[in-house]
Amino acid sequence: MRPLALCSLMLSVTLSFGTELTFELPDNEKQCYYEEIDAGVKFDIDFQVIAGGNYDVDCSVTDPTNSILYQEKKKQYDSFSHTTTRKGVYKVCFSNEFSTFSHKTVYLDFQVGQEEPLLPEMNRATALTQMESACLSIHEMLKLVIESQTWYRLREAQDRTRADHLHERVSYWSMGEAVILGVVSIGQVLMLKSFFNERKTRVAAST
Repeated sequence: MRPLALCSLMLSVTLSFGTELTFELPDNEKQCYYEEIDAGVKFDIDFQVIAGGNYDVDCSVTDPTNSILYQEKKKQYDSFSHTTTRKGVYKVCFSNEFSTFSHKTVYLDFQVGQEEPLLPEMNRATALTQMESACLSIHEMLKLVIESQTWYRLREAQDRTRADHLHERVSYWSMGEAVILGVVSIGQVLMLKSFFNERKTRVAAST
């Protein structure tokens, strides 16, 4: 088995932090991402396999004491949320060790903490003004647009990969059929030629 690949992301969390990345996961390998998080902070994890094999991967999340918070086998996509009870380094691992030849491409969205208020004045006890309410509404709609765009990009990447694999298989199948057709055609020509040669030989022998 290839050496265990460990990728660390050691970043301090203040109020809100987010990581969004797409990475390659070779066959028979495991990659882990580390994050230091304070106690009482909520984090959200979303992942999806967008290319490779059966589009599945093993995923696990552990806390600073190596206790398993989340563990799933051969998942195409999933989400997980958790509020930390202690400060320390939390680990998210993706494993492709069950695959012997299929590389995977995995998308990971790791959000830590609460989002900062759009306006500093939003923390006050008084009601929001009409302008502040409009800004907040636009902000929420833009967040939905970003999430939708991310979803469509993932689906587009996944569908493109499947289309490329299908095109490759169809090309190989077509080339195989062409080779078989050529071999059969040459065989039929040689067989017909042998019939005529045998007939000429018999005629020459009779005369």
